[in-house]
Amino acid sequence: MTITDDTRDGDADHRADTGHGAGQAPLFGTGSRFQEFLNDPRWALAVIRATVLEAAHPQVGAALLENSTFVAHPWRRLRNTLRSLQRMCGDDDEARHREAARLNRLHARLSGTDPQGRPYDARDPAVRAWVVATLFESTVTMCRLSGQPLEQEVMERLYTEFRAYLALMEDDAGQLPDTLPEFWTYYDRIVTHELENTEAMRIILYRLFDHLPAPPVLGGLPTLWAAGRAVTGPLIGAITVASLPEPFRRRAGLPETPGAQTLMQGAYLAVGLARFLPDGWIRADAVADLLALSPDSDDPRARTIAALHHRMKRAGALIRLITPFPPVPEPTTPNTTRRSAEEFFREVLDQTGDGYLDWPDLAAMARELSTRLDLDAPEETRLYHAHADWWRELQQALDTDGDGRVSAHEYASAVPSLAGPALIRVAEVLFDVADTDGDQRIDADEYRALFQTGFHRDTHRTDGAYTRSAFINDFLSFMSGRLRSTPYDPVIAQA
Repeated sequence: MTITDDTRDGDADHRADTGHGAGQAPLFGTGSRFQEFLNDPRWALAVIRATVLEAAHPQVGAALLENSTFVAHPWRRLRNTLRSLQRMCGDDDEARHREAARLNRLHARLSGTDPQGRPYDARDPAVRAWVVATLFESTVTMCRLSGQPLEQEVMERLYTEFRAYLALMEDDAGQLPDTLPEFWTYYDRIVTHELENTEAMRIILYRLFDHLPAPPVLGGLPTLWAAGRAVTGPLIGAITVASLPEPFRRRAGLPETPGAQTLMQGAYLAVGLARFLPDGWIRADAVADLLALSPDSDDPRARTIAALHHRMKRAGALIRLITPFPPVPEPTTPNTTRRSAEEFFREVLDQTGDGYLDWPDLAAMARELSTRLDLDAPEETRLYHAHADWWRELQQALDTDGDGRVSAHEYASAVPSLAGPALIRVAEVLFDVADTDGDQRIDADEYRALFQTGFHRDTHRTDGAYTRSAFINDFLSFMSGRLRSTPYDPVIAQA
């Protein structure tokens, strides 16, 4: 049975929501094939491969290059993607439809032209179908490369689930073929005739992993992270290239390292062994939460992390003595509250990591805040409009050469006060969405909802609440005074 059978009769909506047909496993949630793979450690390699194939599509590559934060904030992007997949494929139908609506709103804001003048639009049904196709095909390839190819019946069921995933956003899965044999013909055609050696794909393969910043849990350990990254970065790139379809590798001129095929199969087999670890150790959400955990957070696990950091710093000192790695500057300590103008530009304003400040950077900031707060459409739109007003205010004040963007030099030379009326409106929108009971104060629970990571209560507030004026002043201090902030950094500044 295909998803087409489920969605073209009078009871289609109900069955698409619940995922149950007569004698069938659910399309979403517990018991679905997709949810099983979501917590499979091999899927980490499969998602990297799928992302490369997505980025090789000209439209997807252009959208990623101009709008995505995957270069400057890769760990944040990973957590957001995982959170979205969990909402879409979980047991809660309401959360699933809410997430689908949020993704539709997000994609509606991503359009433009690539460097060759070709238009791109994230709402293009063919483009969205290709993104889902890469996830499905990479999951199938993952199983084959790890020595456990899927049986035909399981593969067909998995394909049905992925088509249901697409139909949930499109109201129609028609851009993906109805049957599995037709899918492979479609897939081969896209790979052979439409994929390109895009800049976004090259960044993922040859720059992202070689320059990947440490996740928050490993912050403060630059030597150990640099040593591990120097080895694993090229390996991940070589493994991913070797796993790509051979016709595309040849056409794109991607070099294959000698022995890469053996290395790739060994990597998939080795990672697959992690499936035999206790379930709690390999849950995707648990791993993502651990990576995002900062040693100075108020999470009870942070004490253990801090103790491990102390020992790992000793190991880092030993590595510096016995290896030729160049010295890595120690990161700014948490007690240092101020940033330089250059640091503030790089860590906070330049969300896309291209060295310039323009609308996609502030749109990414609005998108991140909207995602964290799970805003409804009216609140999300209000937040985007406030950021758009702020961008116009910044552009007018800082774009001295009139090229439509602000360079790091233009920003650092002006060293402006950014606390204009538009930025105040951004703060007011955030306060309003956080103040869920409308009492003009943010209590501890509302504050935690606003800052889901790295939460710290300000102990000097004896009233136990955050007034509108105090909230706005703190936000403006962070955004215009270039102050480091325990609550704001994990949301806006950290990778």
